[in-house]
Formats: sequence, structure tokens, C-alpha cells
Amino acid sequence: MKKNVGSFDKILRVVIAIVAAYFAYAGAFEAEWVSYVLYAVAIIMLLTTLMGSCPLYSICGANTCKVKEE
Repeated sequence: MKKNVGSFDKILRVVIAIVAAYFAYAGAFEAEWVSYVLYAVAIIMLLTTLMGSCPLYSICGANTCKVKEE
């Protein structure tokens, strides 16, 4: 997969993942399904950060990565 997630985007994704996981773990919402959604969001954010590629960015044609293409 082509890298399309830049460094600022990676930092933002990690922050969002931490916040989502915190709210899911703390039980901030009464509905149990909200916790599952927040855990899923956290996992997706962390995976796309680690891979450096976001499938949604690929579909939209977005690219925040400043990699020189040869």
C-alpha cells in the first residue's frame, strides 16, 4: 500500500485513539454499544497510523504524506 498519512496526521490519529479508548474504558456513555464503537475507532486509528496508509484516503485521493515519489 502507498503511504498517504503524514506525520501531523499520525499524531492526530494517536490522540484521537487515546481519547476514544479512554471514553470507552471509563464508561462515559450509558449505552454499551457506544463503547464498542469507540474501541473500534481507536483500533482503526492506531492501525492506520502504524501502516501509514488510510484506505479512506485512497478512495478519496487524499494524501498528507510528504514522501518523494521516484
